[in-house]
Order: sequence, then structure tokens, then C-alpha cells
Amino acid sequence: MTTEAPAGMRIGHVHLKVSDLDRSIDFYQRVLGLKLMQRYGPSAAFLSAGGYHHHLGLNTWDSKGAGPAPRGYPGLFHTAFLFPDRKTLGEALARAIAAGIEISGAADHGVSEAVYFDDPDGNGVEIYRDRPEADWPRDENGDLALYNRPLDLEALLVDAGVTLPA
Repeated sequence: MTTEAPAGMRIGHVHLKVSDLDRSIDFYQRVLGLKLMQRYGPSAAFLSAGGYHHHLGLNTWDSKGAGPAPRGYPGLFHTAFLFPDRKTLGEALARAIAAGIEISGAADHGVSEAVYFDDPDGNGVEIYRDRPEADWPRDENGDLALYNRPLDLEALLVDAGVTLPA
């Protein structure tokens, strides 16, 4: 019996408890561009990219009308949404800014470029793109050498060909 996950294993989807289903559907459609695949009665919905059955489930089964979970307690730190390239990442950043989303962080990790903010319920959201594996930083032994440097958001928008309204 193996104790290591197979290389082909992936995280299939995330399911979040939210306080207002319609507000959350709007956020994930408008800011991340996800498509509503199905509503499950009045209290759950499934959204995706590219026609997959769902990457994100939302429900109000135990959380309708509730406030955000307190900071500093165990739970989800963020859900990360991988974009295929720098251009589409910059476009997603522009949508977040246009929607009035407060950007809480942005980092160049060497292997990826990432932007952080919260959804309407305070759930952390990371939008990011991976660099090609051949460009990943390595130490003298060839081991991965991630880092945490500031990401230039203005350059990301320019490289994506995005001009924000003044």
C-alpha cells in the first residue's frame, strides 16, 4: 500500500459556507468569471470554469445570514484560483479592482505570482498564475527555493493590456 498521493491527483473542488447565496454567486461570477452550472434549491449553487461540473460549491445550509468566521481560528485560509497565464491573471485583477475589492496582498513566490483578497463572507481568495517549471527557482542542490517578494500590480495590469478608469 502506497503512502504517497499519485502524481495525477488534484483538488477537485472547494465547497464554501456563505451567508448570502445570491451575493456570493454574483461575486464569483463577476470577479472571477466563474459560470453558474446549477442551483440546488434555494440554498446551494455550483460554479465552474471551462464547463466542468463544478470547481466551487456554495451553500447556506448552516450559515445563512451569519457573520464571517473569526480570524485566528482554524479553518480555510484561502481558496486559490489558478489562471493559465499572466494576461488572464491581470484581467482578473482588473475585475477585482473595478468591483471595489480591497486587495490585501500580492506576492511573487518565484514559482508563481499571486494576488490576495477576501470574498463577501471574509473567505480568503488567491488568484495566481504559475511560471513554467523550468523557470522555478532552485538552490545549489536543485531543490525548490520559493520566496516571498512584492508583486508589482501596475506592471501586471500593463502586461495584461488592461487600463483602469481614472
